[in-house]
Amino acid sequence: MSRIAFSLFILAATASAQCYQFSGPGVTLQINVTTINFQTGPTFLAGGHTATYAYSGSNSFTLGNVTQTSQSVFDGTANIQYLPPSGPGLSDDATTFQMVVPNADPAGKGSHLWDILLASNGDLIPSGLLPSPQALPPVSAWNLRGATNVAGVNYNYIEVQSGSARTKYLLTDVRACGSGGGSAGTGPVITRVTNNSSDIPAGFPNSGIAQGALFKIVGGSLADGGDATLHDSQASGGLPFTLNGSTVTVTVGTTTVNVPLYYATPGQIDGVLPANTPLGAGTVTVTHNGAVSNAYPIQVVAAAPGITTYNGSGVTQHATTGQLVTYTNSAEPTEVIIIWGSGFGATTDSDTSYATSPHQTSIPYNIYIGGIQASVAYAGRSVYPGVSVFGVTIPQNAPTGCYVPITAVANGNVVGNVVTIPIHVGKGTCSDPQLGFSGDQISSLSGRSSVNTGVVFVGQSTAPGAGTTNVAGAVFNQVTGANYAGGATVSIGGCILLQATSGSSTGTATGLSPGTIIVTGPSGTNVTLTAIQGATGTYFATIPAIPATGGAYVFNATAGSQVGAFTTTVNFPNPILSWTNQSAAATIARGGGLTVAWTGGSPGSYVTISGSSTSGGATGTYTCIAPQSALSFTVPAYVLLGLPAGNGSTAVTNSTNLSTFTATGLDFGGAVGTVSFSVASNYN
Repeated sequence: MSRIAFSLFILAATASAQCYQFSGPGVTLQINVTTINFQTGPTFLAGGHTATYAYSGSNSFTLGNVTQTSQSVFDGTANIQYLPPSGPGLSDDATTFQMVVPNADPAGKGSHLWDILLASNGDLIPSGLLPSPQALPPVSAWNLRGATNVAGVNYNYIEVQSGSARTKYLLTDVRACGSGGGSAGTGPVITRVTNNSSDIPAGFPNSGIAQGALFKIVGGSLADGGDATLHDSQASGGLPFTLNGSTVTVTVGTTTVNVPLYYATPGQIDGVLPANTPLGAGTVTVTHNGAVSNAYPIQVVAAAPGITTYNGSGVTQHATTGQLVTYTNSAEPTEVIIIWGSGFGATTDSDTSYATSPHQTSIPYNIYIGGIQASVAYAGRSVYPGVSVFGVTIPQNAPTGCYVPITAVANGNVVGNVVTIPIHVGKGTCSDPQLGFSGDQISSLSGRSSVNTGVVFVGQSTAPGAGTTNVAGAVFNQVTGANYAGGATVSIGGCILLQATSGSSTGTATGLSPGTIIVTGPSGTNVTLTAIQGATGTYFATIPAIPATGGAYVFNATAGSQVGAFTTTVNFPNPILSWTNQSAAATIARGGGLTVAWTGGSPGSYVTISGSSTSGGATGTYTCIAPQSALSFTVPAYVLLGLPAGNGSTAVTNSTNLSTFTATGLDFGGAVGTVSFSVASNYN
C-alpha cells in the first residue's frame, strides 16, 4: 500500500475545467466549461463549448439540481454560441457571445432563453467559419458587453421566468471561479459531485456515491485559498472536519453527517462519505465562513466502484515489489496486482484515521481483465480512509497490450468505470503492434507539453439516411494539453467505456500546414485533397467508391510551411468487410450483451465495435476491438450496463493496420483505411 500510489491517487482526481463567474447585484452565475466539440461550417457556433452552470440570486437555486417552488427547472447544460454582427437585432462586434439555456420546464410555463452577451479579446473566432477546436480565452480577456437589440434592450443580464413573470438580473462583473465574489459577495456554489476515482457524473446507473467512499465536490468559492495541503490521516485526530474555513455535510432523510476532509480549495473539496450514511437520495452542502451553498443532490449507494487513473492508465502496483505498473514496467499474466480506487463499499474501519489492519467489504465483486474474469483475493479498504484496493491475479489467458481494460462489477450489476493497464509477457515495455503503439512511444509522447501529429485516411461508411460515402482526408495538428496515454484507446480483445454529461477537455489543437496532398486509388485516379476553410491543417475529398476487392491508396504530399514532404500507402483487403447481422443491433437488451458478426476484412487487422446511448444529458459510449479473424465478437453485458437506457447507435468498423510515416515537423505520422457500418439502436 505505497504512499506513492496514494499520492497519485489523489493527484489524479483534481479538476482543471475552466470556470467563469459572472455576478451583479444579488446574483451569481458560474459556468464550468468542460469540453470542446469539433464542429465546422458557416454556422454561429463558438467551438461547441458545452458548459454546466449554477445560479444563485435573491431567490437562490441551482440549475438542474435543486428546484425552489418559485422557480422554473432547467436542464443543467448550456451552449455558448457565436453570434455574428449580422445576427437578429445585434449591433455589437464579431466577438459577441450568447449563452442559451434550453427550456426544460416540466410545468409547461412557456419556452424562454437565458441570455448573456459576452465579449472576448477577439482572438477566439477570427472569421465566420469555425477554426480548429480551441479553448476559451483566459478569464482576464472576457468583458461584459452591452449589446442593444432593435427594441433598445440591453442584454448583459440573465432572465428567470416563473409562470408569466420574468425577472432580470444585471451582470456587472466577470472573474475566475474561486477568485473572490462579484459585486454581491456571494457564497459557495456546488456544480458537480462525483466519486473521486471514476468521476462518473449524475445520470448514469453507476454514478452514486458509495458509503465510505472518497468523493469530490467541484464549484466556486468553496473554501479559502492559499492552502491546498493534502491532510494526513495518520496525524493526531485523523482527518479534520473543518478546513480552510469550510465544512461539508451530507443529509439523507432526517439524518445529517459531517464529512472528514482531505483538502479544501476554492474550486474543489475532497472528503470521505461516512460509512454510516443512510442509503437513498440525499444532498451535499458546503458551509464556507458562515455562507451556505446550494444543496446538491446525490444518491448514496452501497457500492459504486471507481478505479483511479493517472497519466492515462489505471493506478495499479506490482504486488511483490510495490512498483507502479507503467508502459515501460508492465504487468504480466498470472501476476498479482493491487488496483487502487474508491467506492468499493463500507467497512468497519474509521472514516477519519489510518488503518494498520484494514478490512474487506461485504460487497461481492467480479473483476474482468481484458474481458476475462480474474481471481479476487482482496476487495476493501486500504490503509487510507475512503480509499479502496483490489488484490487481483491477472488471468493466464488475459490479452496483452498497452491498453488492456479492467473493470469491477459489484453485486453482479453495478459496473465501475473501465480503465486500462499495460500487460506484457515478461513485464517490461508493452506493445500493441497492430495499433502502431509501443510503451516507449506512449511514454515519450505523454511526457511532452505539445505534440505535432499527422494522420491521413481513406474511409467508406454506410449509415442510415446517408447511404454509402467514400472519402479521403488528412489532419495535421499541434496539440497542447492532451493526454496521449490512454483516453478512448483499448487493446485488441478488450472494451472501453466512456461516460459523461459534458465530457472532458482533450487539449488545444492548432492546425499545421503541409503542402499539396494527392491520393491515388486502385484505378489510377488522382484526387487532390481540399483544405477546409477556417480549419487549418484539415483536408478532405470525396473519392470514387472503394472496390469490394480492395486495393492500394497512395498518398503523396509536397513540403509545406510546417510539414515536410512524405509518401505513405493504405492497403485495403480483398474482400473488404461486411457486417452480416446488423438487425441484431436495432434493439439491445443491455443486460444480455450484443454479438456482432462479419465477413471479409484485412487479414491480421482488427474490427472495432462501438456504440452509444443518450438519456437526458447523459451519454455513454463504448468501444471494443476484436481480431478480424474471429469473425464475431460479443460486447459483454457489464459494458452495456454502463450505458444509460435510451436511443443511440451501433457501428462496426474494420481498420487496416496503422502504417506510420515520417515527415519534417511531425512527432508522429500515421495512415489508416476504414470500412464502417452503423445502425440506429435502442438500448433497453
